[in-house]
Amino acid sequence: MAGSARERARPALPRVPALAVFDYFLVGYRRTWRAGVFSSFLLPVLTVLGFGLGVGAYIDQGVGGVRYLDWLVPGLIASTALQVTVGDSTWPVFSNFRWIKTYFAQSAAPLRVADILAGHLAFVMFRVLTSIAAFLLVTGLFGALRSPWAVVTLPVVALLGLAVAAPTFAYTASVSSDSWLAMLFRFAVIPMTLFAGVFFPVESLPDALRWLAYVTPLWHAVDLCRAATLGVAPQWSVAGHLLYLVAWSLAGWLLALRAFRRKLIV
Repeated sequence: MAGSARERARPALPRVPALAVFDYFLVGYRRTWRAGVFSSFLLPVLTVLGFGLGVGAYIDQGVGGVRYLDWLVPGLIASTALQVTVGDSTWPVFSNFRWIKTYFAQSAAPLRVADILAGHLAFVMFRVLTSIAAFLLVTGLFGALRSPWAVVTLPVVALLGLAVAAPTFAYTASVSSDSWLAMLFRFAVIPMTLFAGVFFPVESLPDALRWLAYVTPLWHAVDLCRAATLGVAPQWSVAGHLLYLVAWSLAGWLLALRAFRRKLIV
């Protein structure tokens, strides 16, 4: 009787078990969100002032007839989403495997590996959306959003976040030292940010570098965000951009699921 009473008192998993994992990370974030709010608003303000108004003052004709600040903001939206995604998909994931071992505790509960992975990915998407919502608010106050379609950037950056987070989860789960995570920023995130059309058109790059920019998921998100905030058509088709990001997401999910299973299933 006592055992059955304990079973009845134990909270049941939600119908979607990944939500329990998402709620775990959300509970932890409730204790630390205040530290991130200041940077979420400070970063776009400093970026707009430094690059948009500072550098933009020397670009009289703008880019393609568009004021440089207005042209720059959508690229910064996508690159900020990229940096938030990679930041939340590297050391926190590595820590959950190697240091605090949260994933192992979760796998001991009635949770599948897919539930653990999906729940943490959902939290990363939440972080991306809240950060970009703050970015849109600040840049909107500066008058840098020329179209009401700017709200479409939120689902775009969410898809970009998934397209980047899933393979980054796979990479982080596979490395043996956190030194490899710093290398990811140095050799992938920084070059991608510099050459994927955030600060200048990729058409100004040599052909080889231009095609490397097209391969990155960031360029596809930048083009979609720029089309939304400026109210113009993207350089590529919308369907082509979305399908490419979905392909990155699916491939990353399969790789991450495989890497997580290797770590968590003995």
